[in-house]
Amino acid sequence: MSDKPLVSNTSRRTFLKTYTATVAAGALTLGTGRNVHAAGSDTIRIGLIGAGSRGTGAVGQALNTNSGSNPLKLVAIGDVFEDKAKASFAGLQELHSQLMDVPGDRLFWGFDAYQKVLATDCDLVILATPPGFRPIHFEAAVNAGKHIFMEKPVATDAAGVRQVLAANEVAKEKSLAVAVGLQRRHEQRYREMIHQLQDGVIGEIHLTRVYWNGNTPWVRSRHQLDEKYGRSISEMEYQLRNWYHFVWLCGDHIVEQHIHNLDVSNWLFGEFPATANGLGGRQNRDGHDRGEIFDHHFVEFTYPNGAKMYSQCRHISGCWPSVSEHAHGSKGIADIGGAVVHNLAGERIWNFGRGGAGGHQQEHFDLFADLRAGKIPNEGDYGALSTMTSIMGRMATYSGQQVTWEECLHTDVGVGVQDFASFDDVPPTTPKADGTYAIPMPGLARVI
Repeated sequence: MSDKPLVSNTSRRTFLKTYTATVAAGALTLGTGRNVHAAGSDTIRIGLIGAGSRGTGAVGQALNTNSGSNPLKLVAIGDVFEDKAKASFAGLQELHSQLMDVPGDRLFWGFDAYQKVLATDCDLVILATPPGFRPIHFEAAVNAGKHIFMEKPVATDAAGVRQVLAANEVAKEKSLAVAVGLQRRHEQRYREMIHQLQDGVIGEIHLTRVYWNGNTPWVRSRHQLDEKYGRSISEMEYQLRNWYHFVWLCGDHIVEQHIHNLDVSNWLFGEFPATANGLGGRQNRDGHDRGEIFDHHFVEFTYPNGAKMYSQCRHISGCWPSVSEHAHGSKGIADIGGAVVHNLAGERIWNFGRGGAGGHQQEHFDLFADLRAGKIPNEGDYGALSTMTSIMGRMATYSGQQVTWEECLHTDVGVGVQDFASFDDVPPTTPKADGTYAIPMPGLARVI
């Protein structure tokens, strides 16, 4: 691999400014490009890889964009688990039976299910497995010539980010659409708020504060899973079913959830952080079923122009809850998600008002409207680099060190994701003799 940084301070600034202008104009049009639908058909055929709740929900949102002139059909479903694949099919069949064309020979399960979905004649795939597998599946989808909607984050370590960036260059060459589930970028209230801020409504912006403070989304205990399936499940199956609590699968909650808020700050500045330092740990996570991830992180990011982003994410009940983003400038303060601006005297000087949200649905309306109009949007680069921002924050909190963008992006230290083949395979993380997992220790953990 070359020693030249993949994204320098100058080139990444130019990239985001160019991309912001592209999004404002609608989407990148690539002439004739690749047809969105199979030859001889006006139907857009969709395949699903990763049939959990988010993948099933994303398919439903895609099917909600059905059009008479270019109708949609779900033609294949794949998941590592048979029960997940079948449950997703049943739920979607109940809600969208007229848009379903998934016979038994296109309902797949197993570690190679993604390959089988990609071997069908689907035109577009939705990638919604645990994010550790996203780089492998994204690269395979690009190589198969499919348009892609992939959920965030798009990787759980720097090697995965580099894999996504490289595959996205091929996607551009092939004129393949790439959408990423950072839905705030598709909400009108966020778009207008970012426009106002970049247009100077609060003057020069020197600080953002971003938060994802709430409770742990879910946990699945080994005992409950053994009882549910009537057998002692393997370590690999256990981790895949309890994936939120393992770094190689989830990236930690700073990556899996907090990426949304970090991405808003990157979008606003048109830039990615140059350095980060932080602290974090586990205050109330214990036991065999809580894996290895932290329950709180705080990171101070510094952008190349000297501006700061203060980042908090926490999974501790009974604490201050906030999922929000804020900007501080020389003339005022903005609640970005609330789309309201106050001057330094505390007087409200701008607000968006009601509505303009619903990004999970809007991102699919935007994607399929672009495809039907012959436009080929590509969100792969900023999806990968905001994922890298999140990973950089984790690297700072796990290590307790100040880290730089370049050393984080190019590190050879990863989390061990592979294209596994069996539930008998040994996962990258294994339990200690007492059944618990090793926790990163700031000051000792090596991340670079």
